[in-house]
Amino acid sequence: MKKNNAVKLPLLAAMVTFAACNSGSTQQHQEASTDTAKVPAFNLADIDTAYKACDDFDNYVNGGWKKNNPIPSTESRWGAFGILDKQNKEVRLKSIIAELTSKTDLKKGTEEQQIADYYTSFLDTATIEKRGITPLKPYLDKIDAIKTLADWAAVTGELQKIGVSTFTGFGADADAKDSKMNVLYQGQSGLSLGEKSYYMQQDSATKNVRDEFVKHVDKMFTLAGFPEKNAGTTILGLETGLAKIQLTNVELRDPVKTYNRAAFSELKTLAPDFDWDAFAQKQDIKTDTLVLQNKGYLTNAGKLLKATPIDILKTYTKWQLLSSFAGYLPKAFDEENFHFFGTVMTGKKAQKTRAERAIRSTDGKLGMPLGKLFAKKYFPESSKEKVSQMIENVRSVYGERIDKLTWMSDSTKQMAHKKLASFTYKIGYPDKWKDYSSIQVDKGTLLENAISAILYDHHENIAKIGKPVDKSEWGMTPQTVNAYYNPLNNEVVFPAGILQPPFYNPNADDAINYGGIIAVIGHEFTHGFDDQGSQFDADGNLKNWWTKTDRENFDKLTKRYINYFSNIEALPGVKINGALTIGENVADLGGLTLAYYALKKSFEGKEEPKPIDGFTWQQRFFLGWGQVWHGNITDAALRQQIQTDPHSPARDRINGPLPHLKEFQEAWGCQPGSKMSLPDAERVVIW
Repeated sequence: MKKNNAVKLPLLAAMVTFAACNSGSTQQHQEASTDTAKVPAFNLADIDTAYKACDDFDNYVNGGWKKNNPIPSTESRWGAFGILDKQNKEVRLKSIIAELTSKTDLKKGTEEQQIADYYTSFLDTATIEKRGITPLKPYLDKIDAIKTLADWAAVTGELQKIGVSTFTGFGADADAKDSKMNVLYQGQSGLSLGEKSYYMQQDSATKNVRDEFVKHVDKMFTLAGFPEKNAGTTILGLETGLAKIQLTNVELRDPVKTYNRAAFSELKTLAPDFDWDAFAQKQDIKTDTLVLQNKGYLTNAGKLLKATPIDILKTYTKWQLLSSFAGYLPKAFDEENFHFFGTVMTGKKAQKTRAERAIRSTDGKLGMPLGKLFAKKYFPESSKEKVSQMIENVRSVYGERIDKLTWMSDSTKQMAHKKLASFTYKIGYPDKWKDYSSIQVDKGTLLENAISAILYDHHENIAKIGKPVDKSEWGMTPQTVNAYYNPLNNEVVFPAGILQPPFYNPNADDAINYGGIIAVIGHEFTHGFDDQGSQFDADGNLKNWWTKTDRENFDKLTKRYINYFSNIEALPGVKINGALTIGENVADLGGLTLAYYALKKSFEGKEEPKPIDGFTWQQRFFLGWGQVWHGNITDAALRQQIQTDPHSPARDRINGPLPHLKEFQEAWGCQPGSKMSLPDAERVVIW
């Protein structure tokens, strides 16, 4: 339940909460997944006619749904993504795991044995209670033995291997300037609250989070029997010091400024008092070169660490270890961990059942082995063909849109076409599966099982340094309800998990599906041309392919869109960070535009579809967009999203781009001056 505060590497694939479609005929779908009932294209009961489409499209389309679907006590937000995720995990994965755990002859080291025994170990609360924090003792002993900053560097390096954060971290990925080869990246890390604004902002809500954090740390130390006094205040003080010198989440979006190739030895010049050799050796890292995220941070962090008493660093490291594995410890730790990271941070009222969490934990640690079984049972090979056709449809329309641009020169258009033609895509699940047999899993050792899976991931990642990139690799499991664009591979990826209603519905009319799945595909394509993706060429290298004037024109358009979203109030006194969300906002605007004209193009030479339920095809297109994003969210989760997430809130992903689309105003007959309409001079049209 602890918020992920993993190292923020600058150029990893952009995981975006928007994705692709299901496919194949209804018959094929039923053969692959017999648990899926026929889903209506659009439920008219979801509409709330107390609202007007031209004033608040979200509440018009989804007002009825919101009233009838309150947030469950175990969730901080509830919508199409969460509901489908619950179906995938708590129904489909559950059935797979139940079948495996019923068997008594599973061979040691097989994926089936790993899945079954990991799940069983998570449910064995009697053993977990009996063992207490004993599984952490070997690591705690090493922390207690620290006497110098050099000792601390070695121990934190060893803890990095098992996912325990400190002020910085390493990870391998494709070299942004030589995308065929992997390189080691360094990035800032170590903030328990996830982002520096939580340490800096002085509003009452953020201050309350910090106060609750101090209480949370103190209680966790008390539960563990640790002797340190005022640990919460101590840790908040150190993390605040780190936060002050870290880059903001907006600054981290700049792939040029965060790419600083250097010799490994330069680390010793930037922060000479930290033992970089020991830190790297404990992680089995051997390299002469790496890419630094921000040299200034390393220098300032080195000075901060040198000035910090070693006992404070030890207390901080104990906290990071305890917090990282709280969910695998006895009930008291687990519940306190949920209280802070679940209730205080996101507004959840109750934890999921132990069995539900066992499924999700198994999925988190053994996601790909589970994904192999999921894909086999729920996603037929034939589905890939339909999705491929949709992707090529979007590619074709995108090319036409590029040709019609008035703000881009012919020479840059030529390069844009080259990049568009070079886009590759992955659908459903990997073509080849890795060997996970080295992960050690036993029924009575939950925490050790988790560590073994983490170590597998660490060694696999570190082994890539200096090796050619394997472009067949996936950054998401097949059961994931999401999709992503990876600028380093110039690829879009659509897992099987999201290729289902409401994103794609084989029983729906084309307009609904184009407003859903095709807009999703267009969204991912547009990421290749957003504020970050546009800085990478057709080969996935960080390289300028624009003329100076064209880049200035693009930046002017995105600046206007940044200002537009920055004026949207998500909560009283809390506005969207337009600079943080610009990539996703541009992708939404582009995805909608591409999908609309792809739908229109599909009707060429055919009779225009007749209205359904009183709605024209143009209106149903936007109904499809609206229902993909229907959702409710707690104020705490919404506040956290505004501060940390590059995606705008769901209601603003619905309403936000629509005033910029003349097609929306024409579809719904919106008059000038309506809230969902803008004068032509104020519209932002990028792609």
